[in-house]
Amino acid sequence: MRSGTTRRCAMRRYSRPTRRRVAMSSDASNHAAKSLPASQADDASERAPLPSGRALSFEIVARDTRTAGRAGVVRTPHGAIPTPVFMPVGTHATVKAVAPDDLEAMGTRIVLANTYHLLLRPGPDLIARFGGLHGFMRWPRPILTDSGGFQVFSLGRLREVSEMGVRFRSHLDGAEVVLTPERVMEIEALLGADIILPLDECPPYPCPPEEVRLATERTHRWAERALTARVRPDQALFGIPQGGMDATQRAESARFIGALPFDGFSIGGLSVGEPKPVMWAMLEAAVPELPERKPRHLLGVGSPDDLLEGIARGIDMFDCVLPTRTARTGGLYTPAGRVNIRTARFREERGPVDPACDCYTCRTFSAGYLHHLIRAEEDESRGELLYYRLASIHNLRFLIRLMEGARAALVAGAFPEYRARFLAGFTPPDQEAAERQRRKRTAP
Repeated sequence: MRSGTTRRCAMRRYSRPTRRRVAMSSDASNHAAKSLPASQADDASERAPLPSGRALSFEIVARDTRTAGRAGVVRTPHGAIPTPVFMPVGTHATVKAVAPDDLEAMGTRIVLANTYHLLLRPGPDLIARFGGLHGFMRWPRPILTDSGGFQVFSLGRLREVSEMGVRFRSHLDGAEVVLTPERVMEIEALLGADIILPLDECPPYPCPPEEVRLATERTHRWAERALTARVRPDQALFGIPQGGMDATQRAESARFIGALPFDGFSIGGLSVGEPKPVMWAMLEAAVPELPERKPRHLLGVGSPDDLLEGIARGIDMFDCVLPTRTARTGGLYTPAGRVNIRTARFREERGPVDPACDCYTCRTFSAGYLHHLIRAEEDESRGELLYYRLASIHNLRFLIRLMEGARAALVAGAFPEYRARFLAGFTPPDQEAAERQRRKRTAP
């Protein structure tokens, strides 16, 4: 562990950008960021402590009158989280290529870790001996752990589902592992995250309606068992509504899970290959059935345009591996869309990737230097290691800054305009091409 002096020096080396709330400008020539004022009441709300004896509290500080968007504050034992918020994913107790100091500097308020992967390696008992995830990964702010259900159900022939739980073979060494709702609660208690999720069954896409119904009903029973088996009162437990791509089942699942005494809700089973209009229709069916005064999290969604669309439909929290995974393959976000830093047009570019961006990468390095780094190795699929850090910092800060701007716009009553300006200038990747790449990555 580094000394306090070392940490302070590291923070000075790449100072944290000013935590101003910004909105993307309509000026397509430079996409400059505008500041929007936040209310004094909002700032005071963010500083208020977590009420005694509570694992989590949620306060709505602003509602948009023209969409379902809202700004709020989630309070946890490790600090407050202004919402809407994007959570970088640290699957193995680390956000790939990014140190905790980097996360602090870019304005990260919460990270996500994966129970499935941490169960297999290094194991929850070892992590508990380090003081839980906060001590193990040296991250002082809130952490959310998912149950690993999505990863387990992605194993296909390697897993067997029953009413008891899931029996599967480790993808590392083939050892047999059994996860039940009760066992997941025990594991997550050892990991010690602020927000934890129960075991659920995620139906694949496409999926016959009867299979969706069986998986969703099993998820409901597992949710009830998870509530009974909850170990630590200082951990907030979020329920997971499912329902596949059937609007009726989505609404029914949200209604069932929403009636249980969960601290918040993580909507699962979306962004699994379905067309985006279908995803939004499912969200519109589910969200109205969830309690208004509890936080809503949309699992696995992280494209910039999707974040704004999710906010407009009432989502408060998002997570996804997309920004860091995309960065590692050369894809960097700009207000105009995603660019490929490998292409020759960046070879002699002396300016930053995004002149409006306040991240460490854009304040310090040219696009030409990033182009050099990713193509520096003889094997162009690798590149210099520094590239992965700089690219990941940029993409994560881009999304965090987008969320800060959305929150400021919600407080100011200008979210629809903010959303419209950004979407008018941003060209998302072709969804069909992205789906082909996803299938290629997940093919056996």
